[in-house]
Amino acid sequence: MTYVPEVWAPAAARVDLVLPSGAPDGLDVAGARADARGAGVRIPMDAAGRGWWRADVHLPHGTDYAFALDGGPARPDPRAAWLPDGVHGPARVFDAGRFAWTDDGWSGVDVRGKVFYELHAGTFTDGGTLTSATERLDHLVSLGVDVVELLPVAAFNGRHGWGYDGVALWAVHEPYGGPEALQAFVDAAHARGLAVCLDVVHNHLGPSGNYLHEFGPYFTEEHHTPWGAAINLDQDGAEHVRRWIVDSVLRWARDFHVDAFRLDAVHALVDESERHVLAQLSDEVAALSAELGRPLSLVAETDLNDVVSVTPTSEGGWGMTGQWADDVHHSIHALVTGERHGYYVDFGAPETLRTALTGAFVHTGDLSTFRGEPWGRPVPDDVDGHRFVVFDANHDQVGNRALGDRPSSRVDAGGLAAQAALVLLSPFTPLLFMGEEWGARTPWMYFTDHPEPELAEAVREGRTKEFGGHGWEDLYGGEIEVPDPGDPATFERSRLDWSEPTRPEHARLLDWYRELVALRRQVPDLASGDRSRTALDVHAVEGTGDGPWQGALVLHRGGARVVLNLAHEPAAVPVPLSAPVAVRAAWDGGAVQPPEHADGPVVVEVPARSVVVLA
Repeated sequence: MTYVPEVWAPAAARVDLVLPSGAPDGLDVAGARADARGAGVRIPMDAAGRGWWRADVHLPHGTDYAFALDGGPARPDPRAAWLPDGVHGPARVFDAGRFAWTDDGWSGVDVRGKVFYELHAGTFTDGGTLTSATERLDHLVSLGVDVVELLPVAAFNGRHGWGYDGVALWAVHEPYGGPEALQAFVDAAHARGLAVCLDVVHNHLGPSGNYLHEFGPYFTEEHHTPWGAAINLDQDGAEHVRRWIVDSVLRWARDFHVDAFRLDAVHALVDESERHVLAQLSDEVAALSAELGRPLSLVAETDLNDVVSVTPTSEGGWGMTGQWADDVHHSIHALVTGERHGYYVDFGAPETLRTALTGAFVHTGDLSTFRGEPWGRPVPDDVDGHRFVVFDANHDQVGNRALGDRPSSRVDAGGLAAQAALVLLSPFTPLLFMGEEWGARTPWMYFTDHPEPELAEAVREGRTKEFGGHGWEDLYGGEIEVPDPGDPATFERSRLDWSEPTRPEHARLLDWYRELVALRRQVPDLASGDRSRTALDVHAVEGTGDGPWQGALVLHRGGARVVLNLAHEPAAVPVPLSAPVAVRAAWDGGAVQPPEHADGPVVVEVPARSVVVLA
């Protein structure tokens, strides 16, 4: 298969196809001329209408090419699939059909209610590639994971980074192995029964290597986001920008067999057109799903506390399969750790946790103290809990802390066991962050690798300023030094240590996670997304005061019960039951005493900082 170069550049008077190494052997190129900069040849392209330009040549796989506008410098293709020399170099033709897939029997996964596992290809293993990540997939299978979620792999400047400053959204970051490595990773995951979710960022681009504004109106000053001018979704030329976004997702699903997509910060996709770009994306993904005969899922990260994201497009919504629910994380984290700084200010009470576990959102129109305004809307009763992805940790909630410290650095083993139970046995779709399952002690910090000194310094200063105040000194017990994102040691320290799971204290927690995930599959009540059959009883210890909450909680999940003792003393917890149950899992032992009266509750004896699961 060959590639016929084409590009959207509506304001250009002339566009040239640049072949840095000259025309490939056997390619007859009319009108080609030597590049004045001594880099191969330039071939005039033809106007093809509606701002598009086309070159009547067929480039084979592996050919380097670029585009030059009005005699300017060579720029990579905005739809480049392969950037072997980085985001400033030429694109390379990639024939996706060359890969020998072995997943013909793969029928896909409906991700609702399944267990997600979020990983960063660069720090998941010492190798830092998709190939080396493949070597750890069996660990995820043994854990019981259903969906592997890759943090963004779109090409960005430098070697190391989170990936949320990608600038080439159709390409796979070359240090991770490039596009063929992603195909091989997905194929290997499918062979093990694992679906693959790709984190994609459409709301902004990184600062270095972003040449889109030279090609056309990809951005608009009519709207602004925290990153500056918004992506143009509703102004002149927006139909082509929207296609650039939608086509990229369809391509990942078709040519790379990706099963699901986590859409970053969709609240920053400002679109005042009659049909929101996410609704367009949902409808086109649904059509491709029907064509391929397997489920394709879209999961939105949104800060709006509004179910418009999961409302069908036929009812005026965006049609997403699911959405992240940060309020559940905040409720669990603030309760167990006692943290109240920043956006945790409205969280930490057990009653708030009850609201989150039954309603997904805590703020449903009331005042959000952190935002300084009323926020959110209630979740209608008929919305299934599996539509919400929840977590105790993720890349943001760890990496955006001043020191990138995980919950395991501040919470004891019993507290970690309780947090895991609240997430994995909730009525929602649970997500784990790499290493969480064994209580990894390695931090996961914010790291970058900008070759431009001035950009590296700006990021360093911005990061330091970001963590000035906000209670971080009180949290960490004194003045802190924010790690330099550009220091290679910051990246290296963020790698997982795969020797940890072999140590007794980590192995014990890993076994607990496996046990909880297995219970989701064995006990229908614990796997259900029925929020109407979810409740939370609170038994507080008097005089708890500030700091981590102490007391017992009883999470009702249909006929199952999850009894958690967050106090530092054993507790005898009354647990109402509608049918006989047995202890199905216990973090540190426990016993069930029969009721004093025939219709009374049983009493569950729970050790300090422990969990007992009854079903």
